Amino acid sequence: MTTTTPPRPTPAAKRPRLRLQNPRTSRTRGRTIPTVILLLGAAYTLVPVAWVLVASSKSPSELFSTFTFAPGTGLWENLQALFAYGNGQYGQWALNSLFYAGFGSLLSTLVSTMAGFALAKYEFPGRQAIFYAILGGVLLPGITLAIPQYLLMSQIGMAGSYWSVLLPTLISPFSIYLARVYAMSSVPTEMMEAARIDGASEARMFVSLVLPMMLPGMVTVFMLQFVSTWNNFLLPYVMLSDQRMYPLTVGLYTLLSKGSGEPALYSLAISGAALSIFPLVLLMLFLQRFWRLDLISGGLKG
Repeated sequence: MTTTTPPRPTPAAKRPRLRLQNPRTSRTRGRTIPTVILLLGAAYTLVPVAWVLVASSKSPSELFSTFTFAPGTGLWENLQALFAYGNGQYGQWALNSLFYAGFGSLLSTLVSTMAGFALAKYEFPGRQAIFYAILGGVLLPGITLAIPQYLLMSQIGMAGSYWSVLLPTLISPFSIYLARVYAMSSVPTEMMEAARIDGASEARMFVSLVLPMMLPGMVTVFMLQFVSTWNNFLLPYVMLSDQRMYPLTVGLYTLLSKGSGEPALYSLAISGAALSIFPLVLLMLFLQRFWRLDLISGGLKG
């Protein structure tokens, strides 16, 4: 008769231990890495802006002799010299930039909205080919188009005029693409069919129904186009020859590109660059209400 011995119990020290991961710890680690990356990106973006703001307060003698981020004592003198330069040329450049960016962005936003809505909601021959051509235009850098645009403007006699800067910015492939994406997601086809059944024309439907629905997307397109035009340097530099038509980007460049007989006006250029930041900040603060209203309305609809 055989007897079986029961298995010996495994010592507690040799038993495998199950380690349960704390969900709070995993959440903290998952949030820490993106936060650190965002902080590094914010520092990379904001440090040059901080330098410009600090350097604008330094006099020409302090600009190259003091610590980089140490504030100076020449802010008021720099501002006085900036607005007095060339009998008020800085103010003229600022008005030109506001005209190019403001009026041009309004027209570009309207054109982009109409084109994006048509590509999203209408069926017509060649729609996909046009859309792919627009996507191809997004990939082209602006520097490759500046010279051909100048030659075209010269052929029609508009080179050197305000229109030579405005007209090339009216068609923005990226803005048309954004408007198409937003129209596909925000404008219901059923609503359009109901409006047609009620006897509304296409123009009335677009003005009364489509534009209010696409307003948040239009605000985004306007902001991106405004910032792009406000910071644009190459196109007005190629197109314009009269300093009275210069925007701020080209005008401030002339302060740094003086001839051998005149010194570069670094303090004026830095002060002018610092002032040119504030319109963009004010624009962002003003347009935020439209994005908040869109989020609130979306939450109510859901």
